[in-house]
Amino acid sequence: MGKLVSVNVGMPKDVPWRGELVRTGIWKAPVQGPVMVRRLNIDGDGQGDLAGHGGEQRAVMVYQTESYDFWKRYLKRDDLQFGHFGENFTVSGLADAEVCIGDRYRIGDAEFEITQPRVTCFRVGLRLDEPEMPSLLVSQRRPGFYFRVVTEGCVQSGDDIVRTRRGPHQLTVADIDALLYLPHRDAGLLRAIVDVPALSPGWRQSFLDMLAAPAPHPDQPAWNGFRSLRVSGVHPESASVLSIRLAAQDHTPLPTPLPGQHITVRIPGEGHRAQLRSYSLSGDPGAGEYRISVKREDRGSVSGYLHDHIQPGSVLDVAAPRGDFVLADGSRPIVLISAGIGATPLLAMLHALSTTASGREIWWVHTTRSRESQAFAGEVSVLVESLPHAHQRVFYTEAEGRLDRQAITALRLPVEAAVYLCGPTQFMDDIRDALTSIGFNAADIHSELFGALPPINPGVVGAPHRPPHQPDGPPGTGPTITFARTGLTVHWSSTYGSILELAEACDVPTRFSCRSGVCHVCVTGVVAGTAKYVQSPLELPDPSEVLICSAAPQSDLVLDI
Repeated sequence: MGKLVSVNVGMPKDVPWRGELVRTGIWKAPVQGPVMVRRLNIDGDGQGDLAGHGGEQRAVMVYQTESYDFWKRYLKRDDLQFGHFGENFTVSGLADAEVCIGDRYRIGDAEFEITQPRVTCFRVGLRLDEPEMPSLLVSQRRPGFYFRVVTEGCVQSGDDIVRTRRGPHQLTVADIDALLYLPHRDAGLLRAIVDVPALSPGWRQSFLDMLAAPAPHPDQPAWNGFRSLRVSGVHPESASVLSIRLAAQDHTPLPTPLPGQHITVRIPGEGHRAQLRSYSLSGDPGAGEYRISVKREDRGSVSGYLHDHIQPGSVLDVAAPRGDFVLADGSRPIVLISAGIGATPLLAMLHALSTTASGREIWWVHTTRSRESQAFAGEVSVLVESLPHAHQRVFYTEAEGRLDRQAITALRLPVEAAVYLCGPTQFMDDIRDALTSIGFNAADIHSELFGALPPINPGVVGAPHRPPHQPDGPPGTGPTITFARTGLTVHWSSTYGSILELAEACDVPTRFSCRSGVCHVCVTGVVAGTAKYVQSPLELPDPSEVLICSAAPQSDLVLDI
């Protein structure tokens, strides 16, 4: 039997952090007397970031007095008070290594069920002034856990905690936390945990994704850094789109890319500073050469250079194909939806399907301004006609308006299909919303974006940022870091603790959650160069990637961010 030692609540507040404001409810303090616990929360309590905390599956955060004793010794601190770890219930006798997902407990008038371990988040490090705390909670197997409220009621400190039901398979909180965040996963354990009804949907989906992950394929970059390739041909696809074919200078076939991948091209820039852009491969992946199709952009220095100066015999520096926006094997229907130049990665997929004479049901749905702006029209028609169960529908916005939910619904697309989207961000957002509203599974909708990815900065509520820029203060003297998607090159300075911190100083859009090498939200592709870890991650990413929250450059570095 356990004991409820303290009930802690606190409302969200804005906390200064690294020149920003972070909205967080992690500051909790004990309250005395009976407190009402409801389905979504405890009276007097709130969360600042409902995407990662709170809600029905995470109504009550639980941490143990035994873990407090451990951290006092481990961190050599005597200032830790109940609520310091952001928990609502401080308990004794419910160790993470003993309690299980699906366990139910009676406390006071209420009943609770364990749904998941704590979400690793930088805010627990902010609260304790220990930036490595998210990593330590996982590595030391003391994450804490969340309760779902099965029966609402009053609780108070001193209440007994009585287990009323054991979770199926008896999978402990510590083991399930390690299953998500640590390497060497047990497939049997993955299959068992997704069978536990009490597991929160978010964690279940993460484990289902792990189980569904395809067998390793040779998708590591075929070469490191940049390689000089010869332009073997150019061909205008429309008034604004030019296709460029690239071949090996020794005339040997280039490594076969996966359909949907992209390459990064480097051209000379002003002041001896190179410019980089990423372009989807638009040709047949098995052709032995690469084709990119470049739209001339207004004031686009790289696209303008390629249109005006590239001709057969030119040489371009090219990084190896990369990217995980790739066509998956299988037999389910395929829907390829694009706008404008977004057709390019989907065209490579269509080529791959045609090469294998696929018998899958395939839909090519494309939107462009007019027939005059439509690129690849003849090529797409030939490929569609080569496939026995393929359909094509092209929408011209000048005549028919924007592709919307009504038009998508009228197509009667197979809702069990895997969908691949590419085009402007708003277009992809709108199409995704339209598809899910008519019954498509959001997990089956895949999209590609070549500009800077949308940031993931949980809880940060600071003022709007400037466009990416050189960092303020004296310039660094270390290796250069090029943020390829952003088009910015800066010199490293040891005043920054990580590449992530430098990117933030430059207002480059960033992605993070734990900031301590646990969650992999910040994982970034390495186009060229090498990095070193200043803080060892709990699980290393693929060799072609780096966790920028924990790394510094070891040489000049080009990152896919």
